[in-house]
Amino acid sequence: MRWNLRMKAAEAGIWQATQMRRRLAEAGLEISAGKMSMLWSRTPTTIRLDDLEVLCSVLDCTPCDLLVPTGTAAAARDEQPSPRAAGETSDSPAPIVPASGRPRTRPPL
Repeated sequence: MRWNLRMKAAEAGIWQATQMRRRLAEAGLEISAGKMSMLWSRTPTTIRLDDLEVLCSVLDCTPCDLLVPTGTAAAARDEQPSPRAAGETSDSPAPIVPASGRPRTRPPL
């Protein structure tokens, strides 16, 4: 994912994090200067849905405008080999071996 906050803010005429923080406060979202700096300068690892809603309201956009998929994570995940045991075919399911080493039955489907 690519975090597109600065571009959407620029489109709304907001050029500095302090301006954005002021607009968010006017909309009812009081955030610290440190959190605003983090949101402004890099992609957040997490964001509260309530905060995202206020950001979108202030910038007159949708979450899809702020969180732009790049496709690189999905492509990297698709290229990784599956974690099957050596010599196992794709038709046979992986054996279920609990941490204690005792065999267990498969759960019901």
